[in-house]
Amino acid sequence: MTTDQQRSYTAPCPGCGAPVEFASAQAAYAVCPYCQSSIVREGDVLQRIGKMAEIFNDYSPLKLGQTGQFQKGKDGKPEGFRLIGRLQYKGDTGSWNEWLALTDGNEMAVVSEDNGQFVLARASDVPARNLPDEGRWRPGQNVAISGVQYSVTSVVHAQLMAAEGEMPKKPELGKPFTVVELRSQDDRVLSIDYSDAPPSIYLGEPVRLADLKIAGLKDTSTKKDKGRHFNCPRCAARVEIKLQTTQSLTCPSCGSIIDVSQGIGGELRAALQDEPVQPLIPLGKTGTFAGSKWQVVGFQHRMGVEPGDDEHFGWDEYLLYHSKQGFQFLVNSSDGWSLVKTLTGAPNYRAGGSTATWNKQTYEKQYSYLAETTYVLGEFYWPVVRGDKTDNVDFARGQDGVQLLNLEQGRREVNWSMGRKLAPETVAAAFGMTDQLALFKPASSSFSMPKLGCMPIIIGLVILFFLLIWLWPSGCNAADERRKLAADPTYVSKCSTGSSRSSGGSWGGYSSGGSHK
Repeated sequence: MTTDQQRSYTAPCPGCGAPVEFASAQAAYAVCPYCQSSIVREGDVLQRIGKMAEIFNDYSPLKLGQTGQFQKGKDGKPEGFRLIGRLQYKGDTGSWNEWLALTDGNEMAVVSEDNGQFVLARASDVPARNLPDEGRWRPGQNVAISGVQYSVTSVVHAQLMAAEGEMPKKPELGKPFTVVELRSQDDRVLSIDYSDAPPSIYLGEPVRLADLKIAGLKDTSTKKDKGRHFNCPRCAARVEIKLQTTQSLTCPSCGSIIDVSQGIGGELRAALQDEPVQPLIPLGKTGTFAGSKWQVVGFQHRMGVEPGDDEHFGWDEYLLYHSKQGFQFLVNSSDGWSLVKTLTGAPNYRAGGSTATWNKQTYEKQYSYLAETTYVLGEFYWPVVRGDKTDNVDFARGQDGVQLLNLEQGRREVNWSMGRKLAPETVAAAFGMTDQLALFKPASSSFSMPKLGCMPIIIGLVILFFLLIWLWPSGCNAADERRKLAADPTYVSKCSTGSSRSSGGSWGGYSSGGSHK
């Protein structure tokens, strides 16, 4: 780290006398690491302006004081940085951290969490005066800002929970504000923070944690510290948290879903689950995909139904974790297995359209359906809730639709994800379960329906109806036939066509959706 240290300034905390360092000339505020006093710097004088809530220990892999390197600095060249501050927020969709990074050029950048991944953002030159009021944004909108097409992916009501280190503006605990996120086809994220007037605007792009070259990052995918535990609020059994990003998890004893998004010291909310579902791949098992080891940390069973239909279909989702690559999903549906990762950007898609475009590739719409989470196990990086509902649209391209794209829209946010189909043999081998290969293959039945539209089925039923009328002899009376049969058990009805109905098999049972991610 080559940041000009002549700009740093250290002085005693007005609250406890401990040394407080200002490494950035842009940072006018800081939080004392010893007594959590909120401090404002005016020249060489520090004044205590209040007390900050303590950061809840979420075991993030990042820490204040760590140094690293951005592959692309402001001028496009590699640039060193140092983490000098952290802001901890809570919103409608969960909590997240924003890390303030001071670069070699004394510029401030933000490294924030994004759906289990990371985004590097810097202040944008988009003029705030051209933006609408915060109440006019809606998830799913398509807008053009400074000549770039964006899709609105989230409108979140949030508040600052805690802060530590240095920051450029006064931290205001508990003050509600709106943050809007827009994503583009070129994998960019435009964040609009309405906590100030005019709003602050940042432009970000995805970054892999491993590419930041941060010293001291741990290679293990689970947290070994046994101190992060609590008693289940429903059954009082011991519950341990293994991942630093966990915001909800299930009790291993009673199966309740527990929200820990406010930290162990925060409010614990539990929701009891019944009708347990047993995952095929056990939680904690490690699988190898593309040379990297991924651990199963969460499991969801979900149900779907197409608009205007009353037939439901189900599928399973396994949440996989890698310490430096984040999260991805392994999905098992009636269409087979697929490996899926959440996108940072947003494909080009118009609501109700038949195609979506991503990376200059066109994906054809396959299904649209309402999805609901019905059972969960393990840990999740978002506050998952049983009964969560989303509107989903599945797209595919390539031979046999091997490349997948999914849109999932809730009340406050829109998520896009991309994946590819996997053979059952590949999945079983990845987890060392080839001896159970039969369980990974789609269930077969003695009768299967082809993928037909509604009109051919209706026409077929009409033809069958008239065929039965034509084959049924005239003059047959069902009541007379029953009386004759009761009087003479050897009587053979002349109304019989010689066919019989089997009790086995099923007309229907074909579900066209279920790929989800």
